[in-house]
Amino acid sequence: MQLLERLFDNCALYRHPVIADDRGSLVALEGERNLPFAIARVYYLFGGAAGADRGFHAHRQLQQWAVCVSGACTIVVDDGRERREVRMDSADKGLLIGNMLWREMRDFTPGAVLMVLASAPYDEADYIRDYDTFLAEARK
Repeated sequence: MQLLERLFDNCALYRHPVIADDRGSLVALEGERNLPFAIARVYYLFGGAAGADRGFHAHRQLQQWAVCVSGACTIVVDDGRERREVRMDSADKGLLIGNMLWREMRDFTPGAVLMVLASAPYDEADYIRDYDTFLAEARK
């Protein structure tokens, strides 16, 4: 993986190695090999209405790896002191989103598909869905 930009200590944009030939291109993501955690859950967002934003939460423990496998979107990450934006516009880019980072996804292009690999199964108790609560916990 090639580091493209470090946004926070636990958040960075990477370029995936691409295997390509005349048949097309392939990116392989392997938990604990070229990703910093074991993959316990995979989900993807698609088919949203124009102008629909997603996210608006943080996780206390969960780590995620986001890839826009089709189209493009913008991911906003916030550590409680600073907000950064990343345009996810290529299937060979991956964004590591560590724990205790507020995230918002917006500006989806038509047909965009955002795939997320997660370090743990779904756990509602790990979510912080209120921004003021997030700020209080992040600033401790």
